[in-house]
Amino acid sequence: MDKELFPALYAAGEEVGALLKKRGETVAVAESSAGGLIASALLAVPGASAYFRGGAVIYTAKSIHVLMGMSLKELMKQDIRSSSEGFAEKLALRIREMHTSGWGISETGAAGPGNGYGDPAGHTCMAVADKDGVKTVRTLRTGKEERGDNMVRFATEVLQMFAEQLRAAD
Repeated sequence: MDKELFPALYAAGEEVGALLKKRGETVAVAESSAGGLIASALLAVPGASAYFRGGAVIYTAKSIHVLMGMSLKELMKQDIRSSSEGFAEKLALRIREMHTSGWGISETGAAGPGNGYGDPAGHTCMAVADKDGVKTVRTLRTGKEERGDNMVRFATEVLQMFAEQLRAAD
């Protein structure tokens, strides 16, 4: 990862990696509109195998079903839709469980254009979970249309939110 192109994303990945290594803990990632940038930032840190357990880019209903074992139709029956805080919570819990990881982090949204639920470009929901449940959930709206910029911002924000949680847990 080029530190000059994505300094905030790289710095967030480094901070999370250092905190996880210091604590001897692990993480798994489920991300949709960030497109793998969260996992990339975590894996760019030397020694990432000490804390990174795995992840999934769940960009479509099929990938959500195949990679997460979840059905959007079933979730909709519970009034949980994609690109929502409720869905981000379910993803963080499920990815943590699937990878037997200490932490699960997730992101689900619309980098651009907007989505079929009426969310605009730049909308994402993020969650952090540990063995006791969801610790943090947040919605972000960048107000920007540029897909690539939103993807980087989503990934950076998730990692910064996770770092906050790790620091608070000390």
